[in-house]
Amino acid sequence: MIWAALVVVYVVWGSTYLAIRVVVEADIPPFLGMGLRFLVAGLLMLGYLWLRHGRERLRVSPRELRGAAVMGLLLLVLGNAMVAVAEQTVPSGLAALVVAAISLWFVLLQVAGGERPPALTWVGILVGLAGVAVICVPRGGIEGVEAWGIGILLFGTISWAFGSYFSPRLGLPRNALVASAYEMLAGGVMLMVVSAATGEFGKLHVSAVATEGWLALAYLIVLGSLLGYTAYGYLLANAPLSLVGTYAYVNPVVAVLLGWAILAEPVTAIVLGGGALVVGGVVLVVNGERASARARQAEKSPDLTPDEAMV
Repeated sequence: MIWAALVVVYVVWGSTYLAIRVVVEADIPPFLGMGLRFLVAGLLMLGYLWLRHGRERLRVSPRELRGAAVMGLLLLVLGNAMVAVAEQTVPSGLAALVVAAISLWFVLLQVAGGERPPALTWVGILVGLAGVAVICVPRGGIEGVEAWGIGILLFGTISWAFGSYFSPRLGLPRNALVASAYEMLAGGVMLMVVSAATGEFGKLHVSAVATEGWLALAYLIVLGSLLGYTAYGYLLANAPLSLVGTYAYVNPVVAVLLGWAILAEPVTAIVLGGGALVVGGVVLVVNGERASARARQAEKSPDLTPDEAMV
């Protein structure tokens, strides 16, 4: 079951970059498209929880509701929706490679909070940042890619990292599915407001949207949001974090391959080189953090062998 959930997170979350690209290319405005995605997914999740566990499961305190709204703002509005905005000019595979840098921001936030990462983690940060710099070279050797698109992606990753890092301080609902449902609902509502304020409603011509655009949006709602979040929550509860964390460098590979195979997106030497550095940096960071966690566990339980400390 763990490997089935892991495959879902690998493939489904890796494929969401392709689905988002299809949505924006089908002339569904980015804020409106992502607003519909999270609004519908949040309502479906709440409906499922109500039917399965009763209305009591959905009761949350005002503080928990505010925390979920803040998470919806940082992760979904300022984070995930920025991917859709950027993919108006940035290929889906390249977007996934830039987003992989989020693991680097996590570590930098930990440093700002007083933690001391091991040397391997610092090497990974430097390698990953070098990869981001290579990808962000103006015009990057890819026709049609605008610098503002890369900048928006980087902003989105930083917002996602901030939200994830500060989430324990926000007093979120204890049940992960309830928290996700309210986060998606809040993010969806905020995105719909942004969409209305920016005039996107007037830009959407339903009859002109290709069928594949609606199918891609449905894919994002059902698989990307509902199934993906459920599988991820299951992994967090049942699998080692070191194993769960591998999605951070598998998703970009899946996204690049799908973008190349299905949308014929260009894969240049700059993309491959910069992407390899980003993914390599993330691998080093994950391994460095894994080794640091083992060392901390061994200090707490000095009688354990190194192998036992990994369990």
